[in-house]
Amino acid sequence: MAIRRFGIEGNTGTGGQPLPFAKAVAAGGWLYVSGQTPMRDGEVVEGGIVEQSRLAIENCLAIMTEAGFAKADIVHLKVFLTDARYFSSFNKVFAEYFAEAPPARVCAVTELVVDCKVEVDLTCYNPAKVDSE
Repeated sequence: MAIRRFGIEGNTGTGGQPLPFAKAVAAGGWLYVSGQTPMRDGEVVEGGIVEQSRLAIENCLAIMTEAGFAKADIVHLKVFLTDARYFSSFNKVFAEYFAEAPPARVCAVTELVVDCKVEVDLTCYNPAKVDSE
């Protein structure tokens, strides 16, 4: 089984700081997308939980698509919110993306390393990818 790493080169965080991890790793039909914050061009976008949630999810989906996986392959999503009051608003955004085939999910309230309201990661599985890796 081969292990493929995506987004190792040029992976930067706030202020252009190089990040020491892959954006995603694929192995044995699985894809693990690293936690994504509402960042564009290395900077957190301003805005409320709805806008930040959409961008964090979109960042995950872009990495997943680049790795050759589809939305239908998502089996699990982790969500980290900085305030429990964001839960309902996040759920509305989540439903925009996953109402038809919702993945399993965990949502926790915690302090984040980056100054934003939400971080999302996801895990995909596609058995057709097992032999193609």
